[in-house]
Amino acid sequence: MIKIEQVSKSYFVNGRVISALQDVSLHVKEGSIYGVIGYSGAGKSTLLRLVNGLEKPDKGEIEVQGKLLTKLPENELNALRKNIGMVFQQFNLLESQTVFQNIALPLILTKVSKKDQEDRVNTLLDFVDLREKANVKVSQLSGGQKQRIGIARALATNPEILLCDEATSALDPHTTDAILDLLVKVNEQFGVTILLITHEMDVIRKICDQITIMEAGKIVEQGDTLEIFKNPQQEITKRFVETVVSNRVPRIISEQLLPTDTVAKLIFVGRHAGDGILHSLALVFNIKISILAASISELRNDLLGILIVKIEGDYFNFSAIEEYLLEQNVSIERLGEF
Repeated sequence: MIKIEQVSKSYFVNGRVISALQDVSLHVKEGSIYGVIGYSGAGKSTLLRLVNGLEKPDKGEIEVQGKLLTKLPENELNALRKNIGMVFQQFNLLESQTVFQNIALPLILTKVSKKDQEDRVNTLLDFVDLREKANVKVSQLSGGQKQRIGIARALATNPEILLCDEATSALDPHTTDAILDLLVKVNEQFGVTILLITHEMDVIRKICDQITIMEAGKIVEQGDTLEIFKNPQQEITKRFVETVVSNRVPRIISEQLLPTDTVAKLIFVGRHAGDGILHSLALVFNIKISILAASISELRNDLLGILIVKIEGDYFNFSAIEEYLLEQNVSIERLGEF
């Protein structure tokens, strides 16, 4: 659906060259929700502008729905953009216009008949659950309601791709959850492929199938969301994951541990993956297991459980424990000294 191959982009600012993207490659599968995360200056917004054809890369290729953007004439590029919806951080709505008028704007620009405009707008108002606000001016809406209208407007022309630029960063946590649920609904009900950028790992956790982590214009890690959460490799990825998944022993407990204590992290996937595993592990290896910390995180399509435990016993083989757990689809990692 979207293929970005070895793309680089630079800008000339105040007499010097600023590199925004360096050899970036990623593939967004049709029908998926793909998240790109990074701190400010990572190059995320530049990436969206390139995918939307608003700018051209200095190097590399961008393919959208089988078409190379760098080789499309302007008229074909404009036609392709009609199949790409855009949701913005600050909504980008016409505050003095009504909800109905805002959603209808893309239809007016594409010369859709008034009857079809009315039908489509009312359908979308029902979809975002704001039919009663049709004739209300946007300036009178809450932030969450404005973003619902922004999503409805982005869907007006029946796009197959939706680009989301920090769509929830201006919202409170409760409203953020509601907007994320709506984006999942867009994806599942209409089959729309979503590419979103964010600096919030909780957004990735809740709705994304795949993820790319960026820093200073470069990709530092990418893969399936579950695998990234299970086993982050790079330091920046670990920091992002730790904002939503607890991987640490509480300080008050760690201060009581000895350097000789065996402390390990167990990772479970799925609703029943860890059922009874500690009990059976203790019996098989004649060991005592104490839980030091625990967390369960709900990803879009899975549950991820993490246990930090202390293992005690006269004699035990950690490698044998690791092998036994892998047979039960549970991974284990020996943690460092405390």
